[in-house]
Amino acid sequence: MTPSAPTASQPAPDTGRDLPLLHRDGLMLIIDKPYGLPVHAGPKGGETLADHLDALRFGLPRAPELAHRLDKDTSGCLVLGRHTKALAQLGKLFASGAVGKTYVAVTLGAPAADSGRIDQPLAKRSPHRGWWMQAVPKGSPGAQEAITDFQVLHRAGDLAVIALSPVTGRTHQLRAHLSHLGTPILGDAIYGGASRLPGGPKLHLHSRRVVVPLKAGAPPVDVSAPLPPHMCETLSLLGLDPVAVGAAADQVAFAKVAGHIRPARADHETGHGA
Repeated sequence: MTPSAPTASQPAPDTGRDLPLLHRDGLMLIIDKPYGLPVHAGPKGGETLADHLDALRFGLPRAPELAHRLDKDTSGCLVLGRHTKALAQLGKLFASGAVGKTYVAVTLGAPAADSGRIDQPLAKRSPHRGWWMQAVPKGSPGAQEAITDFQVLHRAGDLAVIALSPVTGRTHQLRAHLSHLGTPILGDAIYGGASRLPGGPKLHLHSRRVVVPLKAGAPPVDVSAPLPPHMCETLSLLGLDPVAVGAAADQVAFAKVAGHIRPARADHETGHGA
């Protein structure tokens, strides 16, 4: 599958926070969510994406709302619905798996295979921390089906760069699945043992691309977000071109088959609410 040309990035209105606008139409917006910005308020309070949504109305009577979620420390493509009808339509697309999603991660270690599927149920680790997940055997109490497809883009010593596509949408799915493989995401303080102290590595997980079949009979909206500065710095230290890594992730065709998604090799060798 060859991606259609992504919509050109446009500057969002001045909100006091850099929220690049990647796509805008009458139904939805796609923004490039920065690292470290939560989409919802937490118990400690502080700035959230919700503080900036009113500035993204673009003339409509109400602010846009989330069509899906990204973790606080996951950057990249985030889809917003601009009104109630749009949110309902987008909700159905996400729930049915019709929206294509590609993430890029830098991991400690690499899967043995160059590509494959992680079919591993997840369950809450504790009733007191409902957003922390763990891999459990199929049929375990509270187990939820969780499926992730992956393709290794680069292996570089003790690190790897991986393109990922979540088939299901469980909390922390990509982070928990990669940890289960023994290849946790660099900078993951929950599943990878990274330090929580200031100055430690940031989470290296980025929502690189979304493909939204918004209108029947029309080409899908196909948008990519540039890798964040901390991931670009790591890739450069590994001798990799961040722009080329993003382009390689875009060329991984996670094609729908029998109601699921599976990775297909690109036309060339590449050598990626999460």
